[in-house]
Amino acid sequence: MKTQPTLLAVLLAAAFAAAPIYPTAALAADAPAIQAKEGWYKNLVDFEFMKQQVEIPPKKGVVIIDSRPDTRKFDPGHIPGAINIPDSKFDKMVDRLPADKNTLLIFYCEGVDCTLSHQSAAKAEKLGYTNIKVYPAGYPEWVAKGMQTSVSGAWLKKQLDEKAPLTVIDARPARVFEKGAIPGAINVPDSAFDKNLDKLPADKKAAIVVYCGGLECVLSNNVADKLIKLGYSNVKTYPEGYPEWSKLYASAPAKVAVEPGKEKGSISLASFERLLKENPAGMLIVDVRDAKEFAKGSLPGAVNIPIGQLEKQVDSLPKDKPTVFICGTGARAGEAYDMIKLLKAELPVHFLDAELKFQGDGKYTVKPN
Repeated sequence: MKTQPTLLAVLLAAAFAAAPIYPTAALAADAPAIQAKEGWYKNLVDFEFMKQQVEIPPKKGVVIIDSRPDTRKFDPGHIPGAINIPDSKFDKMVDRLPADKNTLLIFYCEGVDCTLSHQSAAKAEKLGYTNIKVYPAGYPEWVAKGMQTSVSGAWLKKQLDEKAPLTVIDARPARVFEKGAIPGAINVPDSAFDKNLDKLPADKKAAIVVYCGGLECVLSNNVADKLIKLGYSNVKTYPEGYPEWSKLYASAPAKVAVEPGKEKGSISLASFERLLKENPAGMLIVDVRDAKEFAKGSLPGAVNIPIGQLEKQVDSLPKDKPTVFICGTGARAGEAYDMIKLLKAELPVHFLDAELKFQGDGKYTVKPN
């Protein structure tokens, strides 16, 4: 007789242990955090469930779908790894859904007052998908929980075209970065993060986007985490990274990236020397010393525009490739940069902050300041 209560207790414990960990609409009464509303989809998941599904590289057998409009919502910020199928364009974009109808689909949108994800989930069910969930708290809760967020390539391209205040960080190794990078990106390899802290913006509120080698690459996530731990509060990732960027926006073979130096407007010596060696036609070198100094020697391919004549010749500077100003000490080169930025801020100009000594036979020595 004493064994019966014990057996009953065991059976009850087993029953509770087998219950779903994450609430659905049917369990909403037991889970006040997710109270189903009229028009909501039947299968709901919470933040803890969602957190387990979001991974880079994306988790196999799981597709996360952002049902919000693209330009205004998804592009400037979304859950990492999510694809964008706006509910208003669902019927035109069903080809983005996986072929396997048993794939776990998780829809989300702009929080508990947004019905787009629920509408899209119902549409997916009509198409025969059998494993559909909705994360009703959506993007607002994800952000409020302090989780990483991502941007689209379209948004990043727009920011760069408009010269928005933005620091773009390439988290790949230097040898990969040198073969091609997003224009204006600085190289802060994940493996050498601590050695490149001087490249980071001083303002901890500065907008930063980190990318690497695509959805299978975790380096951008790693660097983003390290930035957040340092106190940077406006950090996002571009998970699709350089593979997508080069496919969408590279109209010509990738050029060696211009990496900024320590001084504002300067080009790093390493970046300058790579350009000079691998792609000298990719930049214009302007020696701003006097004509007599220039005649005694300069860098191969350099043109001479003395600092006193530069203002009159500003229209001769190219718009489609960088101009790098040089001199003997970096002082006049920096002055030239400041002058051009005042006259025509849109021109892609830089200066070499270094001590250059010319030997008259095309040879030179260089020492960074």
